[in-house]
Amino acid sequence: MTKSLSDTAVLHNGVEMPWFGLGVWQAEDGEEVVNAVSSAVKAGYKSIDTAAIYRNEDGVGIGIKQSGVPREELFITTKVWNTEQGYESTLQAFEESLKKLDLEYVDLYLIHWPVAGKYKETWKALEKIYKDGKARAIGVSNFQVHHLKDLIEDAEIKPMVNQVEFHPRLCQLELREYCKEQKIQLEAWSPLMQGKLLDNPVLAEIAEKHNKTTAQVILRWDVQSGVVTIPKSVKEQRIIDNADIFDFELSQEDMERIDGLNQDERVGPDPDNFDF
Repeated sequence: MTKSLSDTAVLHNGVEMPWFGLGVWQAEDGEEVVNAVSSAVKAGYKSIDTAAIYRNEDGVGIGIKQSGVPREELFITTKVWNTEQGYESTLQAFEESLKKLDLEYVDLYLIHWPVAGKYKETWKALEKIYKDGKARAIGVSNFQVHHLKDLIEDAEIKPMVNQVEFHPRLCQLELREYCKEQKIQLEAWSPLMQGKLLDNPVLAEIAEKHNKTTAQVILRWDVQSGVVTIPKSVKEQRIIDNADIFDFELSQEDMERIDGLNQDERVGPDPDNFDF
């Protein structure tokens, strides 16, 4: 059982990735994101997830420095945006991200979306970044099973992580099974379905039974499902509350009831049908 914020999943290359982290999507660069990152690290978070398109890598870098925690104790993720995909442009985008974060390496670098006709070339750039020791792990985001199969066919190195939309309304069973077989760690974005699940009666009932909030129950379900999770918040108290999920365990019955809420319903774009 995952017992603390510093507990880790082991990726297929042996790198340890915290089960729980802070997402900073829509956190404004500058004071807002700097405070969110330093509050999270102060609260014991080790993992921070950003992306070039969030336009807050500078602030994340400052937050890391201000936290006073040694760099090697943290796990920092960023991602290459769609317009920069391709071999040379990805290498360039990566250097740009490093510069903004003011880091010598990242722990995880991801392809943000499976841009048709581009992601294989982009992956070759990620393999180079990995071999050069500038990213401790590489992976993808928003890849469906068919994207992964296509990528793996020509890849030298298998993705270590696939970060996708995942919550009780979108359980991603087929994808989870495939990733498990391939030893690709699944990671959840929008685990709380952007707040849309917080008044769900089934979740509320389970929460009451455990004397927890609905959000805490969902996040606990993620981790017990073997899915790394990175809820986003910029409010210090919410950041602390989100992480308060290590002192209870959901029963088999609780887990099954939550699994039963699946409706294959997305709040974000469909990876098979996006145009950005």
